[in-house]
Amino acid sequence: MTTLKNKIDFALIFRVSKANPNGDPLNGNRPRIDFAGHGEVTDVCLKRKARDRLLDRFEAMDASLRAGLAIFVQSDERRVDDAKNLRARAEKVLTPDVMKSRDGAVRAACAEWFDVRAFGQVFPFKAKKGKKSKGDDADAASEQDSDGVSIPVRGPVTIQSAFSVERIDLESTQIVKSTSLEGDGEKRQSDQMGMKHRVDRGVYATFGSINPQLAERTGFSDADAEILKGILPKLFENDASSARPDGSMEVLSLIWWQHNCKSGQHSSAKVHRSIVVNPDGSITRNDLDGLVPEVIDGF
Repeated sequence: MTTLKNKIDFALIFRVSKANPNGDPLNGNRPRIDFAGHGEVTDVCLKRKARDRLLDRFEAMDASLRAGLAIFVQSDERRVDDAKNLRARAEKVLTPDVMKSRDGAVRAACAEWFDVRAFGQVFPFKAKKGKKSKGDDADAASEQDSDGVSIPVRGPVTIQSAFSVERIDLESTQIVKSTSLEGDGEKRQSDQMGMKHRVDRGVYATFGSINPQLAERTGFSDADAEILKGILPKLFENDASSARPDGSMEVLSLIWWQHNCKSGQHSSAKVHRSIVVNPDGSITRNDLDGLVPEVIDGF
């Protein structure tokens, strides 16, 4: 399979309605907001949702078609294999024989996991020390120590944090939990107070790109790009929670620019500036010479 031939830029526009799109754990789980009052959804959050949608796709596929489409960074509640942690999942593929060559390890990881091939990953392995038996001298014990290694993989797909088009208003609701947590259940526990926070309404936009030069290193292909294009409009499907009820977050449109060369006809910054996102979620386009985007409505 050939790697990505031409550079790709993309933009994703989505609406939030009475939901907490990305809580900040350092601020009481309030929706993230910048100093100018605009809402924020981090790139890490967006990639987590993309991985979950890729996992949905992976589970729905026939086993014979799953090769190379597994996901490495799986959340505990969405885990689809028996690996208890990332190290255990990595060691199934990155065996001692594979780890003898750093390039071989990178190739094996990229061939196995879609998200490593797309977003990149760092595989840190700590040194393992051998046990010193009786009669072993210090030199023999040191020979049993294996060096730690860190294998970085730089992915071709980058995505920015999403920011709201306009300033957002945060709403907070106080909640009470009254239940018996201990004892025989007859004695009522003190009411426990809490807070829930939400964004009443906001339109957010994020931008990203796919670099063919980096795709050559990881094996990211045109077919992989089509898979990514297919899951982005469905980013919030099967993602409901008490903070994000079903229907409270929806993708409005995906704008997809396919350049005609590896380096791109225009810089990513210029391409991303060629659209203006309006407060109602519609876009105003100012198409660049020779680069007309594909606009995909959200589902």
